[in-house]
Amino acid sequence: MLSGVVFNIERCAIHDGPGIRTLVFLQGCPLACLWCQNPEGQSKHPVLLFFENRCVKCFRCLTVCPTGATSISEYGKVTVDRVLCRNCFKCVEVCPSGARRVSGRLMSSKEVVYEVEKDFVFYRRSGGGITLSGGEPTAQPEFAAEVLRGCKTRYIHTCIETCGYTQWEVLEKLLDYTDLVLYDIKHMNEEKHVRFTGVSNRLILANAKKVVTKGVKVVIRVPLITGFNDDEDNVRALAEFVKELGVRYVDLLPYHRLGVGKYKLLQRKYSLEDLEPPTKEHVSKLRDALALGYGLDVSIHGGR
Repeated sequence: MLSGVVFNIERCAIHDGPGIRTLVFLQGCPLACLWCQNPEGQSKHPVLLFFENRCVKCFRCLTVCPTGATSISEYGKVTVDRVLCRNCFKCVEVCPSGARRVSGRLMSSKEVVYEVEKDFVFYRRSGGGITLSGGEPTAQPEFAAEVLRGCKTRYIHTCIETCGYTQWEVLEKLLDYTDLVLYDIKHMNEEKHVRFTGVSNRLILANAKKVVTKGVKVVIRVPLITGFNDDEDNVRALAEFVKELGVRYVDLLPYHRLGVGKYKLLQRKYSLEDLEPPTKEHVSKLRDALALGYGLDVSIHGGR
């Protein structure tokens, strides 16, 4: 039995695959998208969240921190130096107010399947199931495969949401137990993809071509980020690539700011602080361009 690090399990989700679903968020992601809505899931390991507004300044955290990562600023506030912090979580154990929490916990594949199976009646009635998200499921490939396999043996519909940035052999193994792939494509231009995500899109596009040959249903997902990938040239290039793949379904995920507060919990600066979501009119225009111009089946969902 394998174990992996899970940072959230969300029940009764309706936008990440068909029917009512349970989303299992796995730690670890090879990308560093500037707009990431789950920055706590980028690391492969559990991380410390610090809710400064809940701190009662008891200073117990200072006495147990082995590296001096926790200190008091000149303004009397408790601060965390993330360079020094080793995520030992001793401060979490002594915090009386819940100002410090751990994001991510070790779970066995059996535990995850057990949690997913609790809502089996909803899956059966709605056509739902499990969706592995993150982070990135391929960051923990053996664990992800065992969870998917366990769900398949219990007749639960399986889905993965992936950025596709991994070795093909890793992704292919997950497809053996996957009914649906939600495949993220951030940008068609390699230079812009590197600038905003930290990696090239070559491997992502190459793997997309291989995924469609496996007979698994694929939905292309596009997080629409204002000023990054919502221009007509990129959308046109995306549509031509999707048509070449032979994929019919595209989900547009308009950018939103719901995850911005998480950066403060990690003592990280959010580099897109002034970025606004695209207007409904602009998103509708892009949807129509894909649907009417290229015959694609396009849906609009809440973005990330």
